[in-house]
Amino acid sequence: MSSRVIPVQPFVLTVFGATGDLARRKLLPALYQRDRAGQLPERAAIVGASRQQMTPEAFVAFARAAITEYVPAGDLEDADVARFLARLTYVPVEAEGEGGWPQLAALIATHTDMIRVFYLATGPALFGPICSRLGAHGIAVDGARVVVEKPLGKSLESAVALNKAIGEVFEERNVYRIDHYLGKETVQNLMALRFANNLFEPVWNNAHIDHVQITVAEDIGTAGRAGYYDTAGALRDMVQNHILQLLCLVAMEPPVSLDADAVRDEKLKVLKALLPITEANAGQLTVRGQYRAGASAGGAVPGYLEELGSSTSETETFVALKAEIGNWRWSGVPFYLRTGKRLASRVSEIVITFRPVPHSVFDASAGTLRANVLVLRLQPEEGVKLWLMIKDPGPGGMRLEHVPLDMSFASVFGVRNPDAYERLLMDVVRGNQTLFMRRDEVEAAWRWVDPILEAWRASREPPKPYTAGTWGPAAAIALIERDGRTWSGDD
Repeated sequence: MSSRVIPVQPFVLTVFGATGDLARRKLLPALYQRDRAGQLPERAAIVGASRQQMTPEAFVAFARAAITEYVPAGDLEDADVARFLARLTYVPVEAEGEGGWPQLAALIATHTDMIRVFYLATGPALFGPICSRLGAHGIAVDGARVVVEKPLGKSLESAVALNKAIGEVFEERNVYRIDHYLGKETVQNLMALRFANNLFEPVWNNAHIDHVQITVAEDIGTAGRAGYYDTAGALRDMVQNHILQLLCLVAMEPPVSLDADAVRDEKLKVLKALLPITEANAGQLTVRGQYRAGASAGGAVPGYLEELGSSTSETETFVALKAEIGNWRWSGVPFYLRTGKRLASRVSEIVITFRPVPHSVFDASAGTLRANVLVLRLQPEEGVKLWLMIKDPGPGGMRLEHVPLDMSFASVFGVRNPDAYERLLMDVVRGNQTLFMRRDEVEAAWRWVDPILEAWRASREPPKPYTAGTWGPAAAIALIERDGRTWSGDD
């Protein structure tokens, strides 16, 4: 089975922060893969922009090194590389000054009758200044699109200010707040499983589902980003955006269609229905931790404070939460959320555990009946597993086993599993906002997260220590086990 490639309209994509880590690791490789697949039209152009003084030739060399490092060697054909690099040029630009803007405006103006996309792969402090200059210099013409990366603020107040600054230049229909988790095949398959199969939606409620777990675990530390990370922490960095978006897709009501606003309307309802976690209950419903020195597969690793170069920090590198949704579909169903750095392994998954059968007709000798479990694995190997009870083959009576129906996308479809940025970048060009966050979604998420941050500040209790290479603080285990449940996959 081969994947279907649908070409997009001609576009000129300007990447601000083009010499940064995101462009090097993700954006340039993703664009190369789409070009290699034949999706980019002949006239498509890519403009790099950053404060770094660099010639267009030097930027092409930078891009060549990036795709050589981050694209599999088997995908690097000389003709494909040459075609892609020929699309690139570069303009030094001062985000908070006037240097380079006339030159950028003149360059983009040469690409007539093309969709204009501006990707802000910069810190959020530059979103407003860049958008303002795009407007002032006449570059952000009607229909031009802007893509902004997380973090979208550090609080509700800062998120509102960022959205206001962007909205002064770009209409909401042209703003794409990117969350690369939503571009993963497994996340999109969650909607397909629910809404294209009558098997699941009738039982997708509190009468049949016992609980839901969402885990986003990393086995690395701050990876050279300790300075930034210390101003954010796990709750802001992962929960407010990635994990809450995954929760919304699990819990939302069926939209009337896959129209962008129909989907986002339903996600917004979930965010508004989340029961508040405040100073009164944060101690029972939340756990935050910070890793200490330990060991990983590569050997001994330092603790967070050593990576930060500080003797003290109140920043959490691990969070576990018990969230609940106050509506008829989900009342009484806990959603256990956790994320952290320097954990036992790198894994992102959604685990939906169904209620056990109400009565067993089998003798004790058949074994223990276990609940059906649907596991959607986002990384490292994207796929879906449905755990069922079946009879162990062979004579000798009825012996039951808990086994998975296992579908790995790479093996079933026989195609390369594209990076999420490949899909999302092309969706921007198409004008499809379904997998991007709307302004009111972002602000609703912050309204739920802000009281948790305030509760932690008020408690003055430091993050609980955990050893690198483990699954976090013991308190996170207690959080779920006092409900008679356990974290999936921990061993």
